[in-house]
Amino acid sequence: MTPKILFLHGFFASGACMPAQTLTHYFAGKASVVAPDLPVHPREAVAFIRQLCTREQPDVLAGNSNGSFLAQIVASETGLPALLGNPHLDMASFLAERIGTHTYKSPRADGNQQLTIDQALIDEFADLQQHQWDHCRPENRDKVWGLFGEKDTVAHYEPLFREHYSHIFHFPGAHTPTAEEVTEYYAPLLEQLLGCYTLR
Repeated sequence: MTPKILFLHGFFASGACMPAQTLTHYFAGKASVVAPDLPVHPREAVAFIRQLCTREQPDVLAGNSNGSFLAQIVASETGLPALLGNPHLDMASFLAERIGTHTYKSPRADGNQQLTIDQALIDEFADLQQHQWDHCRPENRDKVWGLFGEKDTVAHYEPLFREHYSHIFHFPGAHTPTAEEVTEYYAPLLEQLLGCYTLR
């Protein structure tokens, strides 16, 4: 059976973002990539991802930034292996500096390209962050891998990640990887994860 990767995009992105498209192209004929648009509200997003995991039965989770924050929560609950690219583990602080209306950086399937950051949304993220490690277990310490850009000026959470997980990797890029970096660093690590953990 063809392996399946569930990719979770960053906060201002969508399932049509460049990293998702690059992974889809890279894994053509080798694995399928599911890359949905995520809800803005974090608890709704986590519930949505749980439902997707039940329906799609992915072999591995992958994410970037906020997608990695959400992926860690679901991976620790389910025992799924995951590759977390530049996980933003304090989204509340990130959003607090960006209150207002914004435009998504890639097209959403529903055609809505606007989102609003307000205090209620920030509070939702803050509440979820307090519980993001609740389901971490020692037996999963090796199954969730972190990939950190050496020029990332947005998220600096490698020390916090290292408290919970043991596999740390680096690439010479910024917070949002280029297509070349996805091909050279993200995709091969996902191949390794698929090779290490066959859950079907």
